[in-house]
Amino acid sequence: MAIYTAEVLWQRNEQKFLDNRYSRRHVLRFDGGLELSASSSPHVVPLPYSDAHAVDPEELFVAALANCHMLWFLSIASQHKFVVDTYHDQAEGVMAKNEQGRLAMTLVTLKPKVVFSGEHLPSPEQLLQLHHEAHEECFIANSVKTELRCEPVVN
Repeated sequence: MAIYTAEVLWQRNEQKFLDNRYSRRHVLRFDGGLELSASSSPHVVPLPYSDAHAVDPEELFVAALANCHMLWFLSIASQHKFVVDTYHDQAEGVMAKNEQGRLAMTLVTLKPKVVFSGEHLPSPEQLLQLHHEAHEECFIANSVKTELRCEPVVN
């Protein structure tokens, strides 16, 4: 068993609070020392109470799914002796009402474009299989109810 941590720090700093007009900007800290500016999404809490330049939970959710998929993909491609030069994913998440009528991240679509080099290149079918295997192994994908699609760019 492994335990993963993230620290979330928000401070009121003399702002009014009970009128619900306070900044949602806060800091996320991770065990390696990285700090991220975070906020609620401006799609959820209007400006200026959200910070459009900070990362929001919905973006982090999409990024976690895309990141996990990529890491598994790279590992599996390496096992199959395919040399990956670049991996670029412009993942998207959709917030909508779920079956219970509650707002949720209902769909995440990964759109990875992978560039390979060398003499041993995957066929389009092998590329799709690599992505399928990565999806099956991804811890984050295995942890959520959200529908997750992977639509790799196949040349």
